[in-house]
Amino acid sequence: MKTEKYNPFDNVITTITAAASILGYSKSDYDPIIYPERELKVSIPVRMDDGSMRVFEGFRVQHSTSRGPAKGGIRYHQDVTIDEVKALAAWMTFKCAVVNIPYGGGKGGVVCDPSKLSEGEIRRLTRRFTAMIAPVIGPDQDIPAPDVGTNANVMGWIMDTYSMLKGHCIPGVVTGKPLQLGGAVGRQEATGRGVVITALNTLKAMDISISDTTAIVQGMGNVGSVTASLLYRAGVKVIAVSDVSGGIYSPDGLDIPAITDYVRSGKEKLLKDYNRENIVHISNAEMLQMKTTLLIPAALENQINAENAENIHAQIIVEGANGPTSVEADEILKRRKITVVPDILANAGGVVVSYFEWVQNIQSVSWSEEHVNEQLKYIMDQAFESVWNISAENKTTLRTGAYLIAVKRVVEAKNLRGIWP
Repeated sequence: MKTEKYNPFDNVITTITAAASILGYSKSDYDPIIYPERELKVSIPVRMDDGSMRVFEGFRVQHSTSRGPAKGGIRYHQDVTIDEVKALAAWMTFKCAVVNIPYGGGKGGVVCDPSKLSEGEIRRLTRRFTAMIAPVIGPDQDIPAPDVGTNANVMGWIMDTYSMLKGHCIPGVVTGKPLQLGGAVGRQEATGRGVVITALNTLKAMDISISDTTAIVQGMGNVGSVTASLLYRAGVKVIAVSDVSGGIYSPDGLDIPAITDYVRSGKEKLLKDYNRENIVHISNAEMLQMKTTLLIPAALENQINAENAENIHAQIIVEGANGPTSVEADEILKRRKITVVPDILANAGGVVVSYFEWVQNIQSVSWSEEHVNEQLKYIMDQAFESVWNISAENKTTLRTGAYLIAVKRVVEAKNLRGIWP
């Protein structure tokens, strides 16, 4: 039997509609916040190292600017689609709203496999892409950031290209830049740190001690590796981690510092090649279904779906990635009484510290890492408390609770501004 192709934007519409219904909104109240305000598709010609010309497809979507400039990453990945970018832009709108920072949501993507491109090809691709989306981005308009397949260096090239086009230095056009170009200390670790703050808040709210907690982290990229490291430092027993090549497991707990050192020691260091005593190699599918207190999917979308949700044996799922759980899986997990902490709350640490970076850029000030981390924890703690309380009051899941707060804030901002003209 042919299964219907997964469309992450359908997930967004379903979730918004459910929250709007609980809030008592009519369709005309929330219709304007479902669909993106602007979708830009570009063709990006790039001169390759061998002298040939190759054209890449790119997107920039601005979902909402009702509460402030659009904000969201740029993804370089071979499976990027416009529906994925639209969904990610919408999630950014509600992520910014749930932690109450003055941004809307945006997202960008280029269909490419950066692992198969040289640094020079990525740089030329980035500069041309920046030039083509330059009319719709800017520090008061739409502020890109790193995402899957991009990093601080890519943000530096975007900042430089945009600044050259405008004729003067504009560091606030992107966040996640190198520190030397106006980046914020603590930004690289911020998403993972926010995931851990939220995970520990959830354990406390559910009266589960750290000493009794085990954790599994899917994905050992920036978010996953930071999450695993900070959980390990907090005293949580991390029993399994994985990357694209597969997972490793130890019931006695993994040596996370050694694993992160290994992963970061070279571009091709994959966990399938990591061998130590008492380590068992498993597949990503097997790992997701193992018994654990915390399961943290920190890879890509749709990892927990209708096909595997019945076999998930985690007590709590904390979404480190964007959209890792499908709508169908959410219903199954709800029935099975598995607590799911949604992405728009759990992984909001990155955009919170991006906001701090932007504030520092436009004010020409510099904050210490201690101050950044203190402010991040304060905002994440406040957001968690609000979501936990409204979910309890309305007897809903934490995802619905988060959207009750976020949708209300976005709809109210839209209504207060009115429809122009």
